[in-house]
Formats: sequence, C-alpha cells, structure tokens
Amino acid sequence: MVELKTDTSIDAMHAAGQVVARALTAVRRAADVGVSLLELDAVAREVLREAGAGSPFLGYRPSFAPAPFPAVICASVNDAIVHGIPDGYRLRDGDLVSVDCGATLDGWAGDSAVSFTVGTPRPADTALIAAAGRALDAGIGAAVVGNRIGDIAHAIGAVCRAAGYGIPDGFGGHGIGRRMHEDPGVPNEGRAGRGMRLRHGMVLAIEPMVTGGGRDDYHAAPDGWTLRTNDGSRAAHAEHTVAITDRGPRVLTARDGL
Repeated sequence: MVELKTDTSIDAMHAAGQVVARALTAVRRAADVGVSLLELDAVAREVLREAGAGSPFLGYRPSFAPAPFPAVICASVNDAIVHGIPDGYRLRDGDLVSVDCGATLDGWAGDSAVSFTVGTPRPADTALIAAAGRALDAGIGAAVVGNRIGDIAHAIGAVCRAAGYGIPDGFGGHGIGRRMHEDPGVPNEGRAGRGMRLRHGMVLAIEPMVTGGGRDDYHAAPDGWTLRTNDGSRAAHAEHTVAITDRGPRVLTARDGL
C-alpha cells in the first residue's frame, strides 16, 4: 500500500533528508587516499549524532542478509555496485567509491547516494559517474503528477543504455516515509506509460545503478551484502529522495557542492 504524505510530513522528510545530505557531504570531503572505509562511516555517524538522527541502515536485516548491517553507510568501491560494508580497506589513488546513507529524524526517513573518485580519476570512471547523475536527473524529471512509475523507469534506463552501460537486474528505487523501504518499487528500466500513476504526496527514493561493462548480471560477495559485477567492471550509484507534488518534484536530499 502506498501512503500519501501531507505537505507537513514532506517538510519533516526534508529535514531528515538534509541530515543525509550533510552526512554525504562530510563523507565526500573526508574521502582521500589512505582513509579507511570505517573512518568514513565514523564521519557519517558523527553527523547523525549531532543532528539527533538515527540510522535506518544500522542493524537492518532483510531476508537475504546473513547478519544485520553493521554500519550507517554503504561504501562500495570499484566493482562493488551497492551494499558494501565499511571495513579497514584504505582508499587508493583512482578508486571509484559509491556511498549510500540514510537517516531517521522525528520518525521520518531520508535516503541518498553519491559516487566519486579518489585522487586521480580515470576518464572512464568520470563518464560512468556522470551517466549515473544524468540518469538520476532524468528520473527526477519524470517524477511529476500524472506520470507513471514506468515513466521514471524508462527515463533512467534510456540514459544508461544510450551510454552503453549495464543496469543490475532486479534492483531499483522504492517508496520511503516512516520506513526506509515502502511501496512502490521504482525500477531502473521499464516501459513509459506503465505502472502506478504518480500523485501528490508520494515520496520515492530514485536510485540508478550503472555498470561500466554493459552487463546486467552480478554476484553477492562472501559477506552476503556486497553486490559485485561479474566481469569486474566498475559501477556507480546515484540516489535522491524525491517528493511528488503538484508544483513538481521536490528533492528532499539535495546537497550543496556535490
């Protein structure tokens, strides 16, 4: 069931989304050669603590997971697509890093992700990250009252496929509100004009994931959480929490300087 949020609730979700935005901005600024993924997680934890916010990631355990998630960010490096667990790995020159973060504040959730390179970027990585950003922008642009979920999915998929990139099978965005994952699902590829019609008050986490090798397949790492490309190609992930309103899409996790 899809819960339509009131304007007051959307404002409260914006407050949660801005905590996420600050956490991602702080993590991005802290990321440098030699910094560990655990240190990046600590940066995000401090932002959440200062805001009085909780983490919907920490302790989260869906049915596929062998253990609860142990961190407040997902940190996925190079061929890791999503759900990377922060550990003692220290960033190296040229790494491509995707960081996903959530926050709960006053009972409402926000969710967002950003990809970036550390040190000297590879041109192919820069192009991959840019395509993920364009796909996110296209999906947000289609998130208007009267459109359908398929219009968002088609907009995202068209950008990714035109660039020759893969789209991991079975993964996409989701509704969000009191819980991090709510109905409806938001695929990253689909047919325009299909699916649920978008209404004022729907709030969606729109999140393209793209793989540089052009393939859609992947495998789970031994930790049971991290998803990696089968061909070893790099991946990028971009995400915002977006409210559907009569005045157009409202990005609740917008970041300054990212």
